[in-house]
Amino acid sequence: MKNTSSHSRFQECERPLVFVNHDWGLHVSEVEEKPRRRQARGERRVTQLLEAAASVFCTSGYRAASTNAIAREAGVSPGTLYQFFPNKEAIAVELGGRLIQQMQQAHGLVFTPENAALPLSEMIDRIVDPFIDFNCANPAFLALIKGPDTPGKVTDEHDQLHASLLERVDRLIELRAPLLSAADRARIAEIAFAMFKTGLELVLAQEGAEQAAYIKELKGLLYRYLAPYVGTESRPPLGHH
Repeated sequence: MKNTSSHSRFQECERPLVFVNHDWGLHVSEVEEKPRRRQARGERRVTQLLEAAASVFCTSGYRAASTNAIAREAGVSPGTLYQFFPNKEAIAVELGGRLIQQMQQAHGLVFTPENAALPLSEMIDRIVDPFIDFNCANPAFLALIKGPDTPGKVTDEHDQLHASLLERVDRLIELRAPLLSAADRARIAEIAFAMFKTGLELVLAQEGAEQAAYIKELKGLLYRYLAPYVGTESRPPLGHH
């Protein structure tokens, strides 16, 4: 009988192993790839349904919208929709959650010490423009938030977003005017925020050159209100004197 050394046996074990499903003739890697492909298709379908829901909520409002209308807008059957969402409320919660998350990410990009140090007119541009752009690109955000029957989870998350935004505006004012009292800062932040929200609705109701004119008026209003409190010139960056 031929003797096989332990070294040669070890070398044989070092060869890469390829697992094959002999019943189907598929490598394990191919089998594992199928769930990933299904998951990717599912994510694309969810995105398709949410985009359709956003369109329906904008045109019909949340109360009048239906799952049938959303499925029709997405070009799928109601049965396909129900594979991903049990009802209209679940769609609204998912859509609202994603939009609010995008808004939260925008907060971190605009409410920065660097922007606070800019001349007031530039600071307003840096902060206001991204929020206007977001709402113009996602009209379903306000349509969903302002709906009388909006799911409680969406309104709760929006209230948290509102509170977070006020805190960031307050902090921005503190960076520009550190001698203001906390009570004064809170009051100024709340009024400025209310002015922006009201002006935003007017902006979104316009198009083209008229919308640009409304944006200019809104920025001018914020400038005139904030200037006496935070000044108009640039400020030293945080930590510089």
